[in-house]
Amino acid sequence: MRKLTYFVAVSVDGFIGDETGDGAMFMEFVDEEFLAYLTGTWPETIAAPGRQALGLDGVANKKFDTVIQGRRSYQVGLDAGLTSPYGHLREYVLTRSLGESPHPNVRLIHDDVAGAVRALKAEDGDLDIWLCGGAQLAGLLADEIDELVLKTYPVVLGAGLPMFGGRRSSLDRFDLTENRTFGNGVIVRWYIRTR
Repeated sequence: MRKLTYFVAVSVDGFIGDETGDGAMFMEFVDEEFLAYLTGTWPETIAAPGRQALGLDGVANKKFDTVIQGRRSYQVGLDAGLTSPYGHLREYVLTRSLGESPHPNVRLIHDDVAGAVRALKAEDGDLDIWLCGGAQLAGLLADEIDELVLKTYPVVLGAGLPMFGGRRSSLDRFDLTENRTFGNGVIVRWYIRTR
């Protein structure tokens, strides 16, 4: 069975963006060492313009063949003129406000997001599903998440979008399987859900 992986940038205090949802402050930590790690290990998580600029067009996906994101996360790409920011993946967007997709590669999910994700997980294939964001979608899909890959940046935001928005208190257990520290202070932690 394929896995759903929440691969996300997060502050030390657990926020994926400031109060407006902006996560641009994390970009200042993307130095040569960290970029080499991202492009070598997670090349499919880099959006189309970045892939082109870095010479990654044509580089095979290593971990994911599908991305799912919320409407606000997708809006970041739309605002930049990208109707299919991850055209090298199958793209799904959870939305109530978009009636039809602005791009043939982008499929819209209007309801039962958990059911849609379970169907994707049940498909045959060697590659997994990337939960790109945002907070509310992660909260809705918390019970479906099999792995957490947290790119923890050395900043404290104090307030903003939590990793899991709208989630009621519950205890979910994950085991740490990998922990990598970079010279810029970023720590990447990889957890697998304990079932």
